[in-house]
Amino acid sequence: MSHSKGFIFDIYRGTTHDGPGMRSTVFLKGCCLSCAWCHNPESISSKQQLWWEKNQCIGCGLCEKSCDGNNCTLSESGVSVNTEKCKKCAGCVKACPTGAISFVGKEIDADELFAELKKYDSYYKSYGGGITVSGGEPLLQYEFVKELFALCRQNGIHTALDTCGAVPFEYLDEVLPLTDCVLYDIKLMDAALHKQYTGQSNERILENILKIADGKRQGKYSSEIWIRTPLIPKITATAENISAIAGFIKENLDDTVSRFELCTFNKACANKYEKLGIDWTLKDFPVMSLKDVEEIRKIVEESGIDKEKTVISGITSE
Repeated sequence: MSHSKGFIFDIYRGTTHDGPGMRSTVFLKGCCLSCAWCHNPESISSKQQLWWEKNQCIGCGLCEKSCDGNNCTLSESGVSVNTEKCKKCAGCVKACPTGAISFVGKEIDADELFAELKKYDSYYKSYGGGITVSGGEPLLQYEFVKELFALCRQNGIHTALDTCGAVPFEYLDEVLPLTDCVLYDIKLMDAALHKQYTGQSNERILENILKIADGKRQGKYSSEIWIRTPLIPKITATAENISAIAGFIKENLDDTVSRFELCTFNKACANKYEKLGIDWTLKDFPVMSLKDVEEIRKIVEESGIDKEKTVISGITSE
């Protein structure tokens, strides 16, 4: 019987970029960072949220009339919700005839979630995949992740943890013995820039990955380690930053890291910001060109990291 409940906002099935093989990825709500380029802005808050689908709205006004507290307002620009006063009465959600307003986030226990994920066990094993937990920062709910991963381990299902690493090391230490692959983000090496663009220092992140690597060398952890860096034009995708991250990996992690993945920026998440009523500061940022990406690759190669370990993922322009 499950002892812990998790708060999730989505499950993607058939993913191929959140760990080895074909996988199911569970996204947990709540994050300790607030990255300017966040691809899942609905993951940052640990609370249930409402969002509005502009293309589905017919402007009937039933949402406004059905709100217990007058916190839902319809105007020419769309539906706005006073998130500070919203009681989650669900009046607007229930009244909307087209489903334009919905909740983001639901509670689920580990047994129930695993039962759903286990339905796809055959393709995990056929395509060398498994189950990944992502977010947000999944380790803010580490007891839930630990219980889910224990069920996976008992059933022979590969597990992957997608983490920003900005958590107490004790959380990592609880989950890593049950983790087959760690997808660990190193976004910026400059501490001031890291705080500017993510809201937090990178000190704990760097300390934690060094501890994970030491634990792997000592045989405490058997997890495969992937380092991932988002390539955000003019922010993380600079020669200085990539050189610094690659140098850090080469000097401190080279014997423990099996993959260094550079993930190119895209704007596919822009509609999520619109649904949440957030003005996204990076909405006009360009997609990286193939030429710029190849220059980044060259910087990594010059650091001495084995080129077989370096992977570029995402889209580029010509």
